[in-house]
Amino acid sequence: MSNEILYILLPDFASHEMVYLMEAISSDDTQLKANPKYVNKIVAPTMESVTAIGGFRVLPDYSFENMPEDFAALVLIGGYGWLTPAADNVIPIVRKALDNGRIVGAICNGASFMAKHGFLNGEKHTGNGIEQLRLWGAENYTNSEGYIHEQSVSDGNIVTANGSGVLEFTKELLLLLENDTPERIEMYYQFNKQGFCALFPK
Repeated sequence: MSNEILYILLPDFASHEMVYLMEAISSDDTQLKANPKYVNKIVAPTMESVTAIGGFRVLPDYSFENMPEDFAALVLIGGYGWLTPAADNVIPIVRKALDNGRIVGAICNGASFMAKHGFLNGEKHTGNGIEQLRLWGAENYTNSEGYIHEQSVSDGNIVTANGSGVLEFTKELLLLLENDTPERIEMYYQFNKQGFCALFPK
């Protein structure tokens, strides 16, 4: 199995939703990892740059046309692009990933997209509130009883989160990927959640 983690970015993506995960994959608490267990790769609709909500542009490593079939995890980063026709091209990508037993993470509107296409009907999950999941999912979303009102939820190979659950989303994916020991993953989470001064008072 490839060690690449593929981040799906659509136009007007929410850049803050991926930074903690990407940094934990690439570095430890002192420096860049010489031999990281996983490698971050960006996937966009085309090989043209994709623009974040904040305005900066990212050059993708892959497009939907040439992305690899083998990877360690697929991560759907939220944003407004999930409301556009470009999102329809992600449906077969997610379906194939789940059929092949790959880890799939979806945050914010990425989780709503998962509900819209029935991908959350077999697992416990969360998102931007049960009402948004019902609105997006309509008749395709049949698992409202599986909704848990938490920042992030991990069940099987699927991790979901609401748009403010970035750190919890990161933590759950790092644990599922076994990117580090549970203790070090918890340390990373607490450091960023509580902050330096809270953890190391004068």
